[in-house]
Amino acid sequence: MSDEYLYAYGIIENEEIDASIEGVEGATRAYTIDHRTLSAVVSDIETMDPEQTDENVRAHDDVLQTIMFWEGGRTVVPMQFGMTFKSARPLKSILRGGRRAFVRALQDMDGMIELGVKLLIDEDATVDRDAVREFTVEQLAAASEQEAKNDLFSDRLIINRSYLVDREEQAAFETAVDAITEEYGDTVTVQYTGPWAPYNFIDIEISSQ
Repeated sequence: MSDEYLYAYGIIENEEIDASIEGVEGATRAYTIDHRTLSAVVSDIETMDPEQTDENVRAHDDVLQTIMFWEGGRTVVPMQFGMTFKSARPLKSILRGGRRAFVRALQDMDGMIELGVKLLIDEDATVDRDAVREFTVEQLAAASEQEAKNDLFSDRLIINRSYLVDREEQAAFETAVDAITEEYGDTVTVQYTGPWAPYNFIDIEISSQ
């Protein structure tokens, strides 16, 4: 019989969840392990070192996204990819040691989701980058709580940012994205992604055991 380890996706306020969800390394179930007022969302996997493939990363995000909206929804503090534990004991130790930080993050992120926006100049198009950037930032700032700048990894990228948005305001944010597309869609491609757990707005250092 193969050894089983616990792969952790994120932290929620104490709640029992046991759901059939496709997870990392082919897991078919996500459930919770509790410590006081916190619960960790986990799956059973057969390795301590899951490979960071596109499929696994997508599964990690998909589980978090599903839990965020499961049966009415809840706030999730996401863990980075690869957080694997030998048993429930070291995981509960993490919940105990980081309890204050987790509780604060859950309070700060209450009801929030992360949305991503990229703007890429179409090939052979000529645009006023500053004008596009200014218009975009103004539109999206009005519909979000915070923003985080990501790498401009291509010369064609004008904007690559993550936005913290109240889930009740997602429709307003999407209206702002539509306004950008309407204004510059002839020369710029707008890529809108999410909703995600708020990765870019939580700074908690965790190490697996």
